Amino acid sequence: MFDWSLILGQAVSVAFNLVYFGIVFGVIAVIILDNRNPVKTLAWILMLLFLPFVGLVLYFFFGRSHRRERIISKKGYGRLLKKPLAEFMAQDAMEVPEEYGRLIALMRNTQQALPFEGNRIEAYTQGATFLQALLRAISEARHHIHLEFYIFEDDAVGRLVRDALLQKAQEGVQVRVIYDDVGCWHVSNRFFEEMREGGIEVYAFLKVRFPQFTSKINYRNHRKIVVVDGQVGFVGGMNLAERYVRGVSWGVWRDTQLRVEGKAVHALQAVFLLDWYVVGRTLVTSAVFFPRIDKVAGGTSLVQVVTGSPVGPWREIMQGLIGAIHGAQHYIYVQTPYFLPTDSVLLALQTAALSGVDVRLMLPRRADSRLTHYGSCSYLEEMLQAGVKVYFYKAGFLHSKMLVVDDEFSTVGSTNIDFRSFEHNFEVNAFVYDAETTLCLKEIFLADQHSCEQVFLKHWLKRPLRHRVAESVVRLLSPLL
Repeated sequence: MFDWSLILGQAVSVAFNLVYFGIVFGVIAVIILDNRNPVKTLAWILMLLFLPFVGLVLYFFFGRSHRRERIISKKGYGRLLKKPLAEFMAQDAMEVPEEYGRLIALMRNTQQALPFEGNRIEAYTQGATFLQALLRAISEARHHIHLEFYIFEDDAVGRLVRDALLQKAQEGVQVRVIYDDVGCWHVSNRFFEEMREGGIEVYAFLKVRFPQFTSKINYRNHRKIVVVDGQVGFVGGMNLAERYVRGVSWGVWRDTQLRVEGKAVHALQAVFLLDWYVVGRTLVTSAVFFPRIDKVAGGTSLVQVVTGSPVGPWREIMQGLIGAIHGAQHYIYVQTPYFLPTDSVLLALQTAALSGVDVRLMLPRRADSRLTHYGSCSYLEEMLQAGVKVYFYKAGFLHSKMLVVDDEFSTVGSTNIDFRSFEHNFEVNAFVYDAETTLCLKEIFLADQHSCEQVFLKHWLKRPLRHRVAESVVRLLSPLL
């Protein structure tokens, strides 16, 4: 006599396996047909083959590509750029550095990043000085204040900025705030609700809620932008959190932020308002947010505001950095907290060093994430072999994202040298074509070297085996970090 319950159980098991592995191999087929970076494709395939259930979950949350999507229509984007474009066209004939003409054209062609001349730039390397400058700018606001930060903590610094914003809102100043939902996951809703109750418009970027937007948890807004009255702006790597002022247990928090005064603020404004459209579905294009900016005293910098995002066909900031690296004749100085480069960035730096360019890479000796630090270290042997000078910053945590080239070009922003910044995050950098600003940032880099230990190949090869194994394992996952 047949044991129908046993047969039914086996049939269900077979059906489940067929469906389950059908989904796994279906996802693998989708990944292959998506024509991504082969290294990244292989990393996902290995994950799905050896850890299928875990791989499916991780792919659903972190692996799906949205590069073919648009976050705003071409017509809407054109309306948003109408005023900045008019200011750009009204400029007198600009003196574009001949050696960077192609780089400027690249950024214009990939994302309409308009170059604006006559800007005055001030660099901050300490959280306290940036906070003072930010609070001063907020206190001087007369019409509007726009803030966008990956992290807006409910701590002493966050509350200080929040209270300053509430005061301006009570005075009738328009205040808009964007924070990243994942970056502020542990911040209570009450913190932001108090802003709303005080008249501030506040939105979380791509709020992660089941099931809506769950697949976009991987795409975070890592930008740090402030625009006050359309005339003063800030951009760089600093968030609003106490650790940026007080440091960490093992030392200072070393970061870089730029204050921009001039027509390039219009470009920062356009970036903020584009993100505002994403979160609030309201397209703000009024000319009052793009006021006329006369010549700024002491303004010598030609600036392009360049953005990167996981949507659209290009990886603009990565392409811009590669263009700057390829154009270097004398030196390239790089600061980044995480070094998990794409093959093209890695090869560009190695090629420059092998060509006789003085390439220097500065990383934190101790990072805030052991996993990413192991991944960063896995690339250092081949960098050293190519002649790149590597420095470990010892005074605390180096969070600065800066690149300086040949006394003529520099960039500061939110972009790390890693897969996440290049491919998954919404980022923003200021590309500066100006000797005065570049020399200032160069001196900052050289001053930081005094707080570093240089890494030499013969010593690096003698590091413990357990470290080398950990680095190699993490490197396999670097495209997914």
